[in-house]
Amino acid sequence: MRRQLPTECRQNLMATRPESTGVALIIANIISPRYYYLRKNPGGMGVTYGMAEMKDRKEEFRTTVDGTVVDRVYSPEDIPAGELDTSLPGEYPFTRNIMSTGYRTRLWTMRQYSGYGTVEETNRRYKYLYKQGQTGFSVAFHLPTQMGYDSDHPLALPEVGRVGVAIDSLRDMEDLWDGIPLGEVSTSMTINATAAIILAMYIVAAEKQGARQEQLMGTVQNDLLKEYVARNTYIFAPEPSMRLTTDICSYCAQHMPKWNSISISGYHMREAGATAIQEAAFTLANGIAYVQAMIDRGMEVDAFAPRFSFFFAAFTNLFEEAAKFRALRRAWARIMKERFKAQNERSVMLKFHVQTGGCTLAEQQPLNNVVRVAIQALAAVLGSCQSLHTNSYDEALALPSEEAVQLALRTQQIIAYESGVADTVDPMGGSHYLEWLTNRIEEGIQKYIATIDQMGGALEAIKRGYIQREIRRSAYNHQRAVDAGEQVVVGVNKYTSDEPLDLELLEIDESIAKKQLQRLKQLKSGRNKKEVRQILDKVRRTASSQENIMPVLIEAVRLDATVGEISGALRDVFGEYKEPSVL
Repeated sequence: MRRQLPTECRQNLMATRPESTGVALIIANIISPRYYYLRKNPGGMGVTYGMAEMKDRKEEFRTTVDGTVVDRVYSPEDIPAGELDTSLPGEYPFTRNIMSTGYRTRLWTMRQYSGYGTVEETNRRYKYLYKQGQTGFSVAFHLPTQMGYDSDHPLALPEVGRVGVAIDSLRDMEDLWDGIPLGEVSTSMTINATAAIILAMYIVAAEKQGARQEQLMGTVQNDLLKEYVARNTYIFAPEPSMRLTTDICSYCAQHMPKWNSISISGYHMREAGATAIQEAAFTLANGIAYVQAMIDRGMEVDAFAPRFSFFFAAFTNLFEEAAKFRALRRAWARIMKERFKAQNERSVMLKFHVQTGGCTLAEQQPLNNVVRVAIQALAAVLGSCQSLHTNSYDEALALPSEEAVQLALRTQQIIAYESGVADTVDPMGGSHYLEWLTNRIEEGIQKYIATIDQMGGALEAIKRGYIQREIRRSAYNHQRAVDAGEQVVVGVNKYTSDEPLDLELLEIDESIAKKQLQRLKQLKSGRNKKEVRQILDKVRRTASSQENIMPVLIEAVRLDATVGEISGALRDVFGEYKEPSVL
């Protein structure tokens, strides 16, 4: 792209001092960006300032979002007339921020995702993080809980407490939050297939502390559609899963006004290999499906949409990630206002949590991950997230150590209190490159959503395997670029080192499973078995009807029915889903 000074100005500069033309042109650019002189040679490899020629590091630079060639410089000419978003923060379509004051009035919630071993160990970690300045909790459940198995199930035994905390019963949930007032804190729970059961346990545990449902603040992930795409911790087929998801959303809309009933997640799709555009587009397509499902239940959009939330990844390309969040906010606002005719301003605001990229963490030279996480966290903050989790540098090797968790939290605190980026709203807004990227990403989002709409929506696109294939294609292309050295990963395929690791990693004690099994055995032997059988029968009858499932689940967990038993009752009605082959 050619950028030339007007002829008269160039002649004046040359006449003044021909030998310093390059300097003069740069000075002219500083004085007025319109007078920037940039000339590419025919091969596209050189740039000339006066008589001095400099070579680009490589033949071309491309975005990671869609492979578009990145120009050397961007100016107002790259934002076509009518495409420059001049709205202010807090104004529709909320490109710059959903709040006019940004972080000046309230910082983002620093919510570290954690959980391992027994409830006692996780409770100690929560209290430690709370003392270190964490402002919200985020629960990692072990795999058996996510898949609807109790710890004593044969399939669960090798996994007890390994990658999350073991929660089998209401008593586990109560002990998990011992000494932490649930009526005062905000909690996020990453749970999907068994989300209704876990939420029921959380409600009853809070009630036993003296907190009412309407006081509770937080989020339950409850996003089953992305499970079929990327994460695979589903139990039931998509249709009954959608029923459970909307049961939760409907119940929360009526009884839990401060609770986010769903966290529509793109994070796991990004981790599976999606590009930034795919992450954004497929997540919003799922959001459209959930909104439509709620409307099909007979609910008005403004009755539930204000408590819908989202969850995204932040990777290391700073400008692309910040632009992605801006494009997401704008695209969702338009979807809710134009497609669903939402009237409540809060219904059109995209509220989201961010986690730094787990798959970007490298086992090699793990301290490099500290830098990656800092850049990713900065991108999330510059993108105006509502809450943030920063990964620990040792997570490519093991569950994070206490020292690594503290440093991850300190990363957020340094950004918040020392960097100055929270002092003004959307500090990168107006950057020609950022605005161009924002428009480019939103354009890509719209194209994908149009394709998915033509298929009949996200559910149908997932059944056809379309979204899965798109992500797998992107994952393959990225790995091929890394293997070929085209995409540099410092310490992995460039600037490598053979120095041995010297890190103290967290190890899970082998006795954890025994402790949890003994705890579960005591629970089952001490409860009223007849009442449990009766309530499980009631769960089956409710699942077979059109009634909302949440009230009977709350009743069931009060009687000490376990996650595995309730999930088993639902399996009796809904069956188990086996994913078809997607090539």
